[in-house]
Amino acid sequence: MILSGDIGGTNTRLALVNQDDAGRFHLDTLQTYSSRRYEGLHEIVAQFLDEHPATITTACFGVAGPVKNGRCATMNLTWVVDQRELAGRLGIADVSVINDLEAMAYGVSCLSPPDIEVLNPGVPDATGHAVVVSPGTGLGEAGMYWDGCQYHPIATEGGHADFAARNELEIELLRFLLKEYDHVSYERIVSGPGLVNIYRFLRDTQRGDEPPWLADELKQADSAAVISQAALAKRAPLCEQALDLFIELFGAEAGNMALNYMATGGVWLGGGIPVKILDRLKTTDLFMNAFLDKGRLRNRLFEMPVRVILNDKTGLLGAARRAAGMLSEKKPCTPEPCLVGCSF
Repeated sequence: MILSGDIGGTNTRLALVNQDDAGRFHLDTLQTYSSRRYEGLHEIVAQFLDEHPATITTACFGVAGPVKNGRCATMNLTWVVDQRELAGRLGIADVSVINDLEAMAYGVSCLSPPDIEVLNPGVPDATGHAVVVSPGTGLGEAGMYWDGCQYHPIATEGGHADFAARNELEIELLRFLLKEYDHVSYERIVSGPGLVNIYRFLRDTQRGDEPPWLADELKQADSAAVISQAALAKRAPLCEQALDLFIELFGAEAGNMALNYMATGGVWLGGGIPVKILDRLKTTDLFMNAFLDKGRLRNRLFEMPVRVILNDKTGLLGAARRAAGMLSEKKPCTPEPCLVGCSF
């Protein structure tokens, strides 16, 4: 039995996973925990196994943060996740701690057509390197190196790279945020908290009015959710402005990642936010226009498929796939393309 984990700043999800004879992974048991209610991952693992006793043979945890030698000091929590400590508590040797976006990149091969929404089809049978860009509590990014036979996920912390303003409005946004942060990264803008930062900027620079009912809701509930829901329902023009600017900046950064890796195999959009704003992504050209707006390389970017990951269990499936060691041995170079034109 595989123990798979997807550890984020908001929620931690653990699952017991089986692999069938055809190599497909099946989540037998899944439990979600509020990360901030616990002192560390070891507490959640202990509670999960008390509630769902099982004989674990191997485990892998995708963690939001940089991982070095199997150890991660999480970015949006006060936890330190250490694979050696977890191995000792589980009583097994085969435990891995990897970056959460690396896990998501492993999970892409587990997706089926209903798990995907296409924003840009790109060229037919596109192959080559690929990337995953995933805004949520933070901004996760990963590369996927194509060796001609299979993909090799590459963990990055690209979400913490410098925000690059493209016009006068975005320069003003940068100046606004520099009053609060020593370093303004894309994560300060393309994430749940980033949407709130954009909204505050537009409000505080008198680019729209905040109605009393909205001010009340922002005090009582998750601000990012309030802003996005009000925007999608067209209840508040200021929220619509904020969401539209967010989508443009999301597209611009996805285009940056696509160029950084020359992602001719495609760009995958993961995380909770793209699914929640999917209708807006599909019904406007804001994302794709910003994605393509790279001067002389516009046509190359247009050739790259852009897909939204709809399956919120992709990270768990990827961690399970990594735990199963499917890439531990070099496979013969006779790939049978899956639905996305790749072979893992």
